[in-house]
Amino acid sequence: MKIVVTGAAGFIGSNIIKGLNARGIDDIIAVDDLTHGDKFRNLADLKIADYVDADDFYELFAEGAYGRVEAVFHEGACSDTMEADGKYMMDNNYTLSCELFHACQDQGTRLLYASSAATYGGSDTFTESPEFERPLNVYGYSKLLFDQRMRRELGARFENTATQVAGFRYFNVYGPREQHKGRMASVAFHQFNQFQAEGKVKLFGEYGGYGAGGQMRDFIFIDDVVAVNLWFFDNPGKSGIFNLGTGRAQPFNDVALAVVNTLRKGPALSLEEAVRGGLIEYIAFPPALVGKYQSYTQADPRALRAVGCTHAFADVQTGVAAYMQALSAAAG
Repeated sequence: MKIVVTGAAGFIGSNIIKGLNARGIDDIIAVDDLTHGDKFRNLADLKIADYVDADDFYELFAEGAYGRVEAVFHEGACSDTMEADGKYMMDNNYTLSCELFHACQDQGTRLLYASSAATYGGSDTFTESPEFERPLNVYGYSKLLFDQRMRRELGARFENTATQVAGFRYFNVYGPREQHKGRMASVAFHQFNQFQAEGKVKLFGEYGGYGAGGQMRDFIFIDDVVAVNLWFFDNPGKSGIFNLGTGRAQPFNDVALAVVNTLRKGPALSLEEAVRGGLIEYIAFPPALVGKYQSYTQADPRALRAVGCTHAFADVQTGVAAYMQALSAAAG
């Protein structure tokens, strides 16, 4: 069984390969752009059959150069929400995805692709329906436009496809193998490094009607993202657009406190004790993010549950603790 993973050296792509390897699947074509060579570290401990540069792959795949491919996990994209070059974003996230979709349809290959919760943007309702989709940046729009294209070609629920097409609106994913992402890495990753360097972690102060550290997101551990992707891989009759989040919003304060309590020595502290002790520090909200920042997200899980996926998601306290332990072990 041959599998393709685009964005293979990235955060989610490399973790999907890890999950496939755990099942004994290694006939995998890894597709990425290693211009930033340090990303190789995400592939070094994984088993793949071949690596193809992203500049070459899409045209070759459309020509059938790789023979029978069972499924493509399409994680490759520009995911920098602060990227202002709209042409670059649309070429990478929309045009290439459309070309890949048509090639998959022509070859009978299943397509499981990364959408994003950024499609909701300024909305306060996170249900997979057009009236709630209000992206705040060109990244969110590029993801939304591809979702809209799929609805146009396949029907509102993707009912007009003989080959599985499933899009996942990832919420705030965190976990191992995101170290290459720089400023786009999760708050948990940055706080691990802050605590190691300064003995404290930092959060935004009040903004958007929320108190300091009180902005709320649906934080999802990478292992849960992989588990749901693989559930759909096991259920090829399930197609559509699905939220991939826990369905439970938690404040950034919960993340910070989980980081502090996992990394420090001694009994667990309350939030008030951690702030009073200088272990959590609030900083002014950056002007560059005003009007472009989602202060609250919470995935509506009903569509996911309706197709039979009953996966239980880790809460912040459990997932962040596991992540901090993994980062600590890797740091030696």
